[in-house]
Amino acid sequence: MPILKKKKNLTSHSTRNFRIIISSFLILILVGAFLLMLPISSQSRTVTRFDDALFTAVSATCVTGLVVKDTATYWSAFGKAVILLLIQIGGMGVITIGLAIITLSGKRIGLSQRSTMQESISAPQIGGIIRFTSFILKASACIELSGAVLLMPFFCKELGFFKGIWYSFWHSISAFCNAGFDLMGFVEKFSSLTAYKDSIYLNAVVMLLIIIGGIGFLVWHDVIDYKFNIRKYSLQSKVALATSAVLIVLPAIYMFFFEYSNLPLKNRILYSLFQSVTTRTAGFNTTDLSQMKESGTLVMILLMLVGGSPGSTAGGMKTTTFAVLFLAALSVFGRKKDVECFKRRIPEDAARNAGAVLFMYMFLFIASGIFISNVEHLPLLTCLFETGSAVGTVGLTLGITSTLSLPSRIVLMMLMFFGRVGGLTLIYAALPSNEGQASRLPLEKITIG
Repeated sequence: MPILKKKKNLTSHSTRNFRIIISSFLILILVGAFLLMLPISSQSRTVTRFDDALFTAVSATCVTGLVVKDTATYWSAFGKAVILLLIQIGGMGVITIGLAIITLSGKRIGLSQRSTMQESISAPQIGGIIRFTSFILKASACIELSGAVLLMPFFCKELGFFKGIWYSFWHSISAFCNAGFDLMGFVEKFSSLTAYKDSIYLNAVVMLLIIIGGIGFLVWHDVIDYKFNIRKYSLQSKVALATSAVLIVLPAIYMFFFEYSNLPLKNRILYSLFQSVTTRTAGFNTTDLSQMKESGTLVMILLMLVGGSPGSTAGGMKTTTFAVLFLAALSVFGRKKDVECFKRRIPEDAARNAGAVLFMYMFLFIASGIFISNVEHLPLLTCLFETGSAVGTVGLTLGITSTLSLPSRIVLMMLMFFGRVGGLTLIYAALPSNEGQASRLPLEKITIG
């Protein structure tokens, strides 16, 4: 009985942590929406409709990048600052920022707060969590600052000194947080980075920031500690790195041969690499996505659903989930008892959780796409691209976001929130756990396949 009671308390505590994470994101979204509604937030100095402000706040906090108002031309300097702050807090995690403030104030952080922090950043253990949080904040600040410095020569040359510095910091933070918000609307509304698609330098810096932000905090920690001694990396870091590399290279090869085959070699390489990297979670684009073939559109949808790695600034189903599902299939094909990777055995519950996550994402993605297609009378593939982008917190669009009606926008907001907070987090927060039950039902086999 004491053991069962202890398990029940741990489960209850974990559920509370999940609810705190969800509530913190909701509060941040509502505060952001209220600030964006203020007349000072728009260039026209008029009150922004609540649904437009809420959609923007959800997209920024969930680091997605889908917008109904062009960021550069609609929002004032204050409004842009609010959006950038939402991106920064949403990308780093509300709990991470909150605990950092508590630490700086000199207050003691208890075991309960440390446990919440562990759940928030997907850390493997609670020990050293404050030190790890400090590492996340310092590393993020260094990377964003370095990214801004690298972007300054380009933007200062294009836009002037002060405006160039502002654009450099904005796009460095947006790229690192995998948000996809841009300020290029002064060229053409909703144009993203298409005006600079041929700039090798800009493309390279933005891609580097996207990859670093989406690879995961735990991977950074291993890289800092062990450098190139990959054998000492944790299994999660190895899987995240290997899967990310595969999901960048293979789609780039596909796009090189089938999407941009009629372009000069330099453009083919640049466009293919950028679209492969940004499609995972970032949301910037350098080419007209509406001109892609249906097969290319489908490839991008699948990449958007996978997303980034656990404990990163990115959303989506996660690279490790995809890898575990693939490895589980290989173990079945090879008639192996265990799921194995890098000479390690993966726990059975990991494969089961991966299957549950896949089911949730696919169901929401397809059902939402069908709903929007019927409500808006748009092609299904176009709507699936939109819902895949939302649930993967990517932000790419085929140009329909700003034209959608309120019901469709509500669906997209729910998908963005789901994709950023995490499907299992929402489920665990909403449903009671049965881990404390001692009895089990009789076992009976069922045929699969």
